[in-house]
Amino acid sequence: MRQTAILGAMKILLRWFLLACALLLVAHLYPAVTVTSFSAALIAALVLGLLNTLVRPVLVLLTLPVTLVTLGLFLFVINALMFWSAAWLLDGLKVTGFGAALIGSLIYSLCSLVIDMAMERLFNRSPV
Repeated sequence: MRQTAILGAMKILLRWFLLACALLLVAHLYPAVTVTSFSAALIAALVLGLLNTLVRPVLVLLTLPVTLVTLGLFLFVINALMFWSAAWLLDGLKVTGFGAALIGSLIYSLCSLVIDMAMERLFNRSPV
């Protein structure tokens, strides 16, 4: 039981660290997004996670008709709004505009997808 709790905490901390690295990668690949330091990236990854956990579901529910009409494409706008909101809340993350937030959130989402797939493989391997 204790080992499972430690493993769960380790997964959460590793994912947080990797998502902060992903934010630094976004800033490196796309100059319209700026991250001032690794500690700023850690805080930004935490804030993005909180926004995506607490605010995004409400926005998805409220904009469900628009999302259905656009066949789900409006979810990209919601992701960009979360990214832009995090930049607005934090000093260490800068986004030059909504278009930059859209592209930055797309790159960040792709990185997050790769991180989640890698962690799934790493932590769910069967013992040899």
